[in-house]
Amino acid sequence: MEFSIISEMFEMMEKTTKRIELTNILVELLKKTPKKIIPNVVYLLQGIIRPNFEGVELGIAEKLAIRAISKSAGLPIKKIEDDYRDGGDLGLTASNILKIKTQTTFTAEKITVERVYETLFKIAKLEGKGSQDLKMKYISSLLNDATPLEAKFVIKILLGTLRLGIAENTVMDALAIAFTGKKENRVQIENAYNVSSDLGKVSLIVATDGIDEIKKFKISLFSPIRPMLADRVQSEKDVIKKMPEQFVAEYKLDGERVQIHKQSDKIVLFSRRLENITQYYPDIVERIGKTLNVNEGVFEAEIVPINENTGEFLPFQELMHRRRKYKLDKAVSQYPITVNFFDVLYYDKKDCLNLECSERRKILEQIVHEDNFSKLVPMLFVKNENEVEDFLENSINAGCEGLMLKDPSAPYRAGMRGSNWLKLKREYRNELGDSLDLIVIGAYFGRGRRTGLYGTLLLATYNPEKDNFPSICKVGTGFTDESLDQLYQILSNKVTLKKNPRIVSEMEADIWFEPELVLEIVASEITLSPIHKTGLDLIRKSSGFALRFPKFTGKIRYEKAVEDASTGEEVFALYKRQSKINHEKWAFFREKYDIN
Repeated sequence: MEFSIISEMFEMMEKTTKRIELTNILVELLKKTPKKIIPNVVYLLQGIIRPNFEGVELGIAEKLAIRAISKSAGLPIKKIEDDYRDGGDLGLTASNILKIKTQTTFTAEKITVERVYETLFKIAKLEGKGSQDLKMKYISSLLNDATPLEAKFVIKILLGTLRLGIAENTVMDALAIAFTGKKENRVQIENAYNVSSDLGKVSLIVATDGIDEIKKFKISLFSPIRPMLADRVQSEKDVIKKMPEQFVAEYKLDGERVQIHKQSDKIVLFSRRLENITQYYPDIVERIGKTLNVNEGVFEAEIVPINENTGEFLPFQELMHRRRKYKLDKAVSQYPITVNFFDVLYYDKKDCLNLECSERRKILEQIVHEDNFSKLVPMLFVKNENEVEDFLENSINAGCEGLMLKDPSAPYRAGMRGSNWLKLKREYRNELGDSLDLIVIGAYFGRGRRTGLYGTLLLATYNPEKDNFPSICKVGTGFTDESLDQLYQILSNKVTLKKNPRIVSEMEADIWFEPELVLEIVASEITLSPIHKTGLDLIRKSSGFALRFPKFTGKIRYEKAVEDASTGEEVFALYKRQSKINHEKWAFFREKYDIN
């Protein structure tokens, strides 16, 4: 399949934000695509080469791409950089530069989707000495034969800046329409995706075998299941309103959620973001098999750092010391952990997803042999506010964040968020009613003690409808010297010459970052702002939401993708609740002091 076809379709997608139009274009593209390469096209649409859990990353920096464009075009690097600064889009720069080249030369041969994909895969696999020069050689080879339009999208894919407005739901809609003729069959496709986390694999089955085969789709070991997520509640009273007469309460531990896959002696661990994190926890690989009384299974647990002398839980941030390439053995001994199981999704050929929550817990209790390393998350059946409050206090006193509340009759809904699971944290009981997970999009250079570091960060929420990152606040408090240094080291690798086009901000930062890092933030209040763009126009025309007195909690949410960050809708819900509280307080004072 000629890459020009996919490039033309990508160009059409970039020019519209209407979901129906995007879906129609995508349906046309899928119908034109040979079935054997449909997975490759679906991966490219997602901006990846292979499913995330396989850990295949391109890792191409802007500087390397600029060198490759320079080499292919036979122009100085400064010329490329100047064009990039003017336009802010390196893909567009490649197109502009190669238009000049193609006026005097002819492309040697047409490039195909297969060739582009295979070259990208080779680039992703390169590492070690000389790999950067070889990567540049591969990129230049593609650009030498590419048309300006093809070059634009080759560069965008390489840099991970392909923004077509195509969410996973849109891809699944298009697959259903293109290969089954019915959009409603998307539900079956989504179910298969939720238990495999591999939309390419699912797309191939739909295209070649049809919807009947998709209905037979089963859990596969070492292909992670998309996690079930919980709604937030602010009080015990809210819990009682949403839960049945009697329900499950579990400690909500402050750790890293992990999905454990076991087959005989083989153990593989996946994070909440479905990344393979096995390498960071060799102690789990070594010890967990003895805990689980099954030959094979898929389990969910929380990894929590502990004080080995007292057994007390330590803050989540302690786990970050394990995210290192070197001296991991030392980190394992210095930062011990416990593995706390809370669910079983599959064991010994038995799919547990459709079993009731209470039944899955009983199975888990039979499978897990508790010791100092492996434990079951404490659980209690409760039925009223007092019991919830007492168990919440026990949880907090044990060093946990709060509670998870679960409908005992509910199945496990992979990839879904809903009220069958609720989370109640102690922060939710403060004036604002919540902490927020916000994305770092920019920074301002520090002064005084913070000279040479980023003194203040510009933060954003995630807008799932537009797939962009509208600003919400600047934060400069809550940072220790250690966290400032840590953030500087992390963010220095995410610096961009120009603001990412998905960032929506009227504020100009000293420096812009690729929106990849999530921080936990608390604040005293949510206010309306004519500057910030989160929740724009939801309350007042031309105004968005901003945070008053925001503060960094100390938690870097490595386990969260930016698409899992707080949204404008969540901020809107907190704003409404805050307004209700303020209204009730004002009514109380008016009555007490006879204020008209």
